[in-house]
Amino acid sequence: MKNLVFLTGAGISAESGISTFRDADGLWEQYDVMDVCSADGFRRNPELVHEFYNARRRQLADVKPNRAHEIIRELMDDFNVCVITQNVDNLHERAGVPEDLIIHLHGELMKVRALDDEFKVYELRPEACETSPETIIDGHHVRPHIVFFQEAVPMLEPAAEIVSQADILVIVGTSMVVYPAAGLINYARPGAEIYYVDPNPAPVPPSVHVIAKPATVGLQIVADEIRRDL
Repeated sequence: MKNLVFLTGAGISAESGISTFRDADGLWEQYDVMDVCSADGFRRNPELVHEFYNARRRQLADVKPNRAHEIIRELMDDFNVCVITQNVDNLHERAGVPEDLIIHLHGELMKVRALDDEFKVYELRPEACETSPETIIDGHHVRPHIVFFQEAVPMLEPAAEIVSQADILVIVGTSMVVYPAAGLINYARPGAEIYYVDPNPAPVPPSVHVIAKPATVGLQIVADEIRRDL
């Protein structure tokens, strides 16, 4: 089977009702992003950062995977699928994509990690998912398992390797301006088919198939097209 790699961004989850950075309303509008999503912001005011991610978890509990997430799961029947996502939600997992086939570039909302040992990562239960600077798990104070601005992206190298092995790369719902993730397209091998699904697509090389549609509509177009070539 062909290797089919998805690079997903905020646009794929927006149709489930999850706010993006660029929304005119919603969670992000209340905050300066550097106060709640940066290493400096966490050092200055960890309580604010914990509460911000508590709010995002509460929002996540109220939404469901949409048709775009389901299409990716269905394509696992015909392709070797891997999902590289910039999103910290768990909607790909909830749609049925196994966790070991998903790379979360920017961390995971439903996980925290020890402040004194980044390799100690703990999954939060939906019924007990709120944290604070006083939260202790297994003897450790914890922080959101999120890659803050000003921090390295530890999963970037594995993601680049997976992109380099793709026969088909599908980029969905991303502005293509957030680096280093936006640079992953450059690791696609010569001859790989590349699709870009976004209602407001950024400029890309002419060899890329651009589908200027929302994720739910555009991914169905991609799925129909690549299945025809099987």
